[in-house]
Amino acid sequence: MSERFDHETYLSPFTWRYGSAELRAVWSEAHKRRTWRRIWVAVARAQAAQGLVTEAQVADLLASVNKVDIAAAHALEAELQHDLMAEVHVYAGQCPVGGGIIHLGCTSMDIEDNADALRLRESLDVVIAKLRAVLRRTCERARDLADHATMGFTHLQPAEPTTLGYRFAQYAQDLAEDLRTLEDVRARVRGKGFKGATGTSASYAELFGGIAAARAFEDAVLAELELPAFEVATQTYPRKQDLQVVTALSGLAQSLYRFAYDLRLLQSPPIGEWSEPFGARQIGSSAMPFKKNPINAENMDSLARLVASLPRVAWDNAAHSHLERTLDDSANRRVMLPQAFLASDELLRRADRLMSGLVVDAAASARLLATYGPFAATERLLMEAVKRGGDRQALHEVVRRHTLAAWPAVKAGAPSPLAASLAGDVAITAYVRAGEIPELLDASAHVGDAPERARALAERLLATLTGG
Repeated sequence: MSERFDHETYLSPFTWRYGSAELRAVWSEAHKRRTWRRIWVAVARAQAAQGLVTEAQVADLLASVNKVDIAAAHALEAELQHDLMAEVHVYAGQCPVGGGIIHLGCTSMDIEDNADALRLRESLDVVIAKLRAVLRRTCERARDLADHATMGFTHLQPAEPTTLGYRFAQYAQDLAEDLRTLEDVRARVRGKGFKGATGTSASYAELFGGIAAARAFEDAVLAELELPAFEVATQTYPRKQDLQVVTALSGLAQSLYRFAYDLRLLQSPPIGEWSEPFGARQIGSSAMPFKKNPINAENMDSLARLVASLPRVAWDNAAHSHLERTLDDSANRRVMLPQAFLASDELLRRADRLMSGLVVDAAASARLLATYGPFAATERLLMEAVKRGGDRQALHEVVRRHTLAAWPAVKAGAPSPLAASLAGDVAITAYVRAGEIPELLDASAHVGDAPERARALAERLLATLTGG
């Protein structure tokens, strides 16, 4: 088999563009095969404890545990059409004393699925650590911007004021839920154990002379690997585990997608309140030199859609794991699991960059409040007039007519006529003096307890992240 991994042949973007070297190493072919070998050594050591193989054989396997020769294994696989058995033969050829006892009593998935469980844990550890860092930055933003008033939007239309800190607190709250979910999934990752071709441990019972000895063997191997196992299994561990892992990653992708999409909306020039950091030599467009496109946020939304699609594949694998097993999950798992983690890793990398480098334009916040705030603050005017004896429903209709009449001028870029028109209406001034109306229509302080809630949530989560 000829192998050329350079830019003259197809490479996955995850090979070099997206994701970290750390996670690429976890899902590398070499690491997978070293993990297989580590499991075979643990199997041999447990078998030696029961007198089935010798310590010299175990030592021989251990001496070559990291001497993976992928080229030799692939060349042999072309003949054998079985990747794990090709690795067995290559490993055995490197071990003149112990080679003959490799894989004794095992079925392929006793090795592969336990290795996959170990890689799931390694990958979750990486993602969880990076998520904690992004959550910390998000909480810091929520705390530092707790009092920064801005215009809130519902239905993508100006609504009532909020604060940027409160907005970031909502992102932090979602990410904290994702962290809890991923930590829970990580704590529950289990291997298949060593239960043979259909999960009955029959081969090990034969090998060790009884079920009790077979159970002791399984316990010893799992203890060395520090890997709990499912109590019952088929030829594989339950594929529901993959579904749970990928679904948790999809939940994280959803939270980051929302943040990135909000950034894209707020970077648009008509709003212009947020913007991504932009390098001195960065090019926004090949055709339009003036462009500053939100490329990181767009990349995040693109990759998040991919992650969102992967639970469907994992669902099918779990649902179609007929009887004691089928092999129709094998090929897609080679793609699905690494992509889910590498895409999530890239999402977190870019989110960290944006959370730390996001530019907030305070003047744009003030402009939004000045332009749209008086419309939102008519609620304050309405409540004050009702408290002074007005009819809420009748006054609501009066205010509604004035706001709709003022919108065309605002849309045209002219100063808002709203305060003046309300001050000239006797239905309003019967309860509120005309001179009070401009102050009541100042929405900058009409943010309720958003600052307090943002600070409280940020401080609580930060204390949790630091172990306080």
